[in-house]
Order: sequence, then C-alpha cells, then structure tokens
Amino acid sequence: MDIKEPLISKKDILFIDDDNFNPRTVCIVTGAGTGIGRAVAIAAAANKLLTVGLDINEDEGKKTVKMAEGLDGRMVFIKTDLTSDSQVERAVKEASGLGSIRYLANIAGIQHIDSVENFPMEKYDLMLNLMLRAPFYLSKLSIPHMKKNGDGTGVIANMSSVHGHITTMNKPVYNITKFALRALSQSISAEGGGKIRSFSVSTGFVRTPLALNQIPAQAAQRGISQEEVVTDVMMAKSRIKEMMTPVEVANLFIFGFSRHSKYLIGGDLLFDGGMVLTY
Repeated sequence: MDIKEPLISKKDILFIDDDNFNPRTVCIVTGAGTGIGRAVAIAAAANKLLTVGLDINEDEGKKTVKMAEGLDGRMVFIKTDLTSDSQVERAVKEASGLGSIRYLANIAGIQHIDSVENFPMEKYDLMLNLMLRAPFYLSKLSIPHMKKNGDGTGVIANMSSVHGHITTMNKPVYNITKFALRALSQSISAEGGGKIRSFSVSTGFVRTPLALNQIPAQAAQRGISQEEVVTDVMMAKSRIKEMMTPVEVANLFIFGFSRHSKYLIGGDLLFDGGMVLTY
C-alpha cells in the first residue's frame, strides 16, 4: 500500500467550465503550503482562478506556486501568520489588489492530542485562533469585496471533518473547531441572501503530512505494520480502507465554488467512506 503523499497531475483535477473561473477572479486559500490547502490552491489555479495562497511556511508556499505553474495555473503566495490580525488584513488587501475576490477556502489547521483535563491552554488558544478566529476574520474581511463583484456573489468554503459530526477521544479542540466551522458556514449562508454562499467539507483521514506523520509511531507503538495502521486503525470505521488524496478533497472545493452548486448554501459535503453514517 502506498501511504506517501501523492503527487498532483492534471488528470486528477476536476475541471469545470464556469464563467467566473477566470484570471480576473481571486481565490484565497489558507494552509497553501502543504496537504489539502496545497491541493486546493493547485486545483483552483489549474481552473484559471488567480489563486492567492496564505501560509506561514514560505518555503513550502513557494513550492506550491511552482507546482501550480507547472499545471499552467497562476498563483501568488503571501506569507501570512493567520493568528495575526494585521497580517490577515494585509493579505486580504493585497489579494483585492490583484483582482476580484470571489472565493475563499479556509483550510489551515493543526492537531494536538490530549484529554480535556490535560490540554495545555496555550495550545487551545493557538488552535482556536488559527482554525476558527482566522476563518471568521477572513470571511468578515472578504464578504464586502464579494458584494462589490458585478453580480454581488461570492463563496466561502470551510474545511471541517468527520470530527465536525462525531468526536473521538483526546481531540477536544480539533472537534470543537470542526463543529464550529460548520456553524460558521451556516451563519454566513443565513446572512448571504443566496448570493454569498458558504459550505463546509468533511472528510476522514486524508494523505497529508498531518495524518501521514502519525503512522510510523502508531505502527511501532502497536506492533503492527504501517499498512495495518491505515486499514485497521485510521480507516477502521470506513467502508473504504484507503485514505483520500488531497486532490480528491480539493475537487470538492472546486465543485462547491462552481455554478453547479448554487443550491449548496450552508451545506456540508460529507465524503468520509461511510465513517459517520454507516455503522
């Protein structure tokens, strides 16, 4: 079993013919340095959107730009600490100067494993700031730009998780943020009048560095193979025993942004292999 983070090629990307998918339209993507954020940035750029990637990791962000350009996409990277209001404000201002902001993908996130009683509050604050406050603030700053578009429309997508539907032990803050991002999507949609849409995407384990880095340690700890960690531990509740690829998740964002999703207003795209609803 191949458990490495996969490469992204054109054949893997969902391409959609949409008048708003053009080089004058800005799509902001957070967490663009790795994993799902990188894949969304690449897929958006390949779909002719002027993609603005935000991440604190400048080296990896620049790699994403090269990958997007290798697929004939146009992408700009802005090094951004999403826990800094001033840097978030600067990033949105710079993005608005490049074109018309129409799409925002809030993806950046981290994980910390600990029980509620042992959870370090400084880590709690960091995760809430990065994974909930930043998406809220980016949405707050982006919506006025979306309303200025010719048709007054825009779409905000938030990366939730199966942990926005069900919870597991020792991931309390991750669980909290993922439930809350679904609520943010619904709140934006409630106010958007059908013109400013928002939706969330919920998946199980995806082949990203965040997930893959856990596998060797779990294999050693449990005395099983790395493949068994994936099939018997991570994917135990899934009917499909294979982790999603980042670009498969990215394609859900592209579909949700597109003209085909005008009724996706506050909804959640649950692509989890059956983890939540089949038991």
